[in-house]
Amino acid sequence: MSAAPRVEILEYCETPVGSLCLRRRELLSQPGTIVTEVTLDHEFLMSSYNTISEVALAENALRWHGGFDLDVLVGGLGLGYTADAALRWPGVRRVDVIELLPEVISWLARDLVPLSASLRAEPRFHVVEGDVFVRLAGTPERRYDAILIDVDHSPEDVLDPRHRWFYAAEKLRLARSHLAESGVLAVWSSTPSDVFAEALAGVFSGVEVKTVEWRNELIDEDQEDTIFLARR
Repeated sequence: MSAAPRVEILEYCETPVGSLCLRRRELLSQPGTIVTEVTLDHEFLMSSYNTISEVALAENALRWHGGFDLDVLVGGLGLGYTADAALRWPGVRRVDVIELLPEVISWLARDLVPLSASLRAEPRFHVVEGDVFVRLAGTPERRYDAILIDVDHSPEDVLDPRHRWFYAAEKLRLARSHLAESGVLAVWSSTPSDVFAEALAGVFSGVEVKTVEWRNELIDEDQEDTIFLARR
């Protein structure tokens, strides 16, 4: 009889947005393959096993911008793959991350996630505790060439009801003020949203919607995520 797959709970705690769990486990379908996963209120959020769409969020925004000496703001640290992709992009000068939960930030210091060491060693990487949506509603402290948002499941499926304001045209105008000229706002979503695309089009000079297709081998299904891009 084969041994049961290994599961290690690295962190389980209550947060203002729900019960947060960071776990490391061996895949039942691929013995020996260890992945790091995050759940919120027992609902799957992200995994180190497939990070295609997190990487695509950064790469699509920076490719569309096309410039150099870029300052990037990332809303939501997660497992760090969006920030890491931005740091790997040629011409990026600085990556600032705003993360709501101090527990998530602490994962880096405690080496609990796969990118801990590389992100800590990167002098262009900076992470602070805070609410990115509150920051974008306020007066700009600095203007960024790209702002990458990966916080909610989608504009219609938010983790906190207070996030809903961000996806409306009136508030997107406030977010736009945090972009430098020709700056790009990129927002990750698990589903398309015509309403959000229309709101972006009413505020920004150019809007593109990208579909990221990927194979979820864990459930043997093809899946799609959406990336909204908007240029000041």
